[in-house]
Amino acid sequence: QAQLVESGGGVVQPGGSLRLSCLTSGGIFSISHMAWYRQAPGRERELVATITPPGDGSKTNYAYSVQGRFTISRDNTKNMVYLQMSSLKPEDTAMYYCNTDPRPVTVDGVPYWGQGTQVTVSS
Repeated sequence: QAQLVESGGGVVQPGGSLRLSCLTSGGIFSISHMAWYRQAPGRERELVATITPPGDGSKTNYAYSVQGRFTISRDNTKNMVYLQMSSLKPEDTAMYYCNTDPRPVTVDGVPYWGQGTQVTVSS
């Protein structure tokens, strides 16, 4: 059964840092391209960062808006995917989700998303 549990969000001042964690149920996630997405109120969900499987070198890619500030990583031995965020800006405020890339994992044909973790950047 697919499972994604995001954590690590919170309220932080501009310029601050947070580290998000995503615990997966292993299996398909261990061999998949993984990604962090975010969705701000009133906006569509957007792709933030991606990472290829270890067998493909764990290559990373980032949205232009977060390049140089965010770092995605994974530890398949722990079924974890991380997002280290620094130099946070108010526009980074959103609910953050991890999932497979380029499309979310499906369960019984329906896209499955975890509960997400809220990041709020405010002074």
